[in-house]
Amino acid sequence: MDTLFFISIAIFTISYAFIVSEKIHRTVIALSGAIVMIISGVLTQEIALKHIDFNTIGLLIGMMILVGIAKDSGMFEFAAIWTCKKVKGRPFPIFFAISFLVAIFSAFLDNVTTVLLMTPVIFVIANNLKINPTPMLVGAILLSNTGGLATLIGDPPNILIGSATDLTFNDFLINLGPISLITSFSTALIVVFWYRKKLVCSQATRENIMRFNPRDALTNKSLLIKSLISIGVVLIGFMTHEITGLDGATIALGGATLLFLLTLNDPEKHLHNVEWTSIFFFVGLFILVGGLVEVGAIGNLAKKLVSITAGNLHFTAMILMWGSAIISGVVDNIPLVATMIPLIKDVVAITGMPSEPLWWALAIGADIGGNATLLGASANVVVASIAEKEGNRISFFAFLKIGLVTSFVSMVLATGYYLLKII
Repeated sequence: MDTLFFISIAIFTISYAFIVSEKIHRTVIALSGAIVMIISGVLTQEIALKHIDFNTIGLLIGMMILVGIAKDSGMFEFAAIWTCKKVKGRPFPIFFAISFLVAIFSAFLDNVTTVLLMTPVIFVIANNLKINPTPMLVGAILLSNTGGLATLIGDPPNILIGSATDLTFNDFLINLGPISLITSFSTALIVVFWYRKKLVCSQATRENIMRFNPRDALTNKSLLIKSLISIGVVLIGFMTHEITGLDGATIALGGATLLFLLTLNDPEKHLHNVEWTSIFFFVGLFILVGGLVEVGAIGNLAKKLVSITAGNLHFTAMILMWGSAIISGVVDNIPLVATMIPLIKDVVAITGMPSEPLWWALAIGADIGGNATLLGASANVVVASIAEKEGNRISFFAFLKIGLVTSFVSMVLATGYYLLKII
């Protein structure tokens, strides 16, 4: 092992530690680590750029632009208010309705964008019902991750896996959709039981909700129609990927461009809707992981995993699934998955075992494990940040209690499903 091997591991470990500590913004750390990888000679600039997955970057940017424009129509507020009125303003049904609305949006729009849109709506509903918003906020966090598990675009880890493999939108939906539904339902039941004493309101406050007119939320009906057309085209594009051969980035950016053309809006305004801090976090992260790949660190780790599991597919899958879930509870699941992707590729190359079951194991573990703590997934951090600004801080340890319970139950259910349906 040469000097660059140890330098790359040191840079990655220090960067990862700072990302987990949240003392400095994770994007600053990821970019700093990436630059140090290049300056130290672990990577050249040319090789570093080759490790950046532009399919993932393009897909994220396209979906962020698309949803950013669509939200100006009021479609998401309409969906939430309409749902609440349908259940007559009763807290328990409202909780289930909003939670599953979050899960559905998360599957088809991505969970970070969904919670950004839905968290303010939750506060409006809770304030009018005069109830503590915490149950619905916690429900939104947990079901955004279980809902996002269902599709290629639902959760950033899935986007990373899909971009690194030949797995399609339909592959994700068919293989992970059922367990996404099962774990979403079990999680919602646990949360509503956990917070049952807080989901109580008077008849008068229920009438506040019933006075809302969902149509008032639709501020631009022309934009609504154009947005639905563009989102529909994107979803059809994802579902027909195997026929058209178009990559996710092309489809998402194509949908965003179509909406630009339909609305003839100034793109500058809507480009501000892109979470550029997240995009550059991914850029830095790809380069950091690329450094480990280039010096052979990932390959060595893969060999050790193979020696432990003796190349047994079932054993390897279970270690990946539960190991990813445990680690995702401690650190954000995005850098975890970015690190695991080249490792799995090396394991497959060494053993010749089928790769698809391992990708599903990684996706399940990372997405569900992200529910264990407030640091487990990006959506968790987003909701907690918005809630704190609204004066409703979600305690790390209070969330930890219910997060551990729901993620453990989900993992047990997911393991049973995996062994019966996937392997």
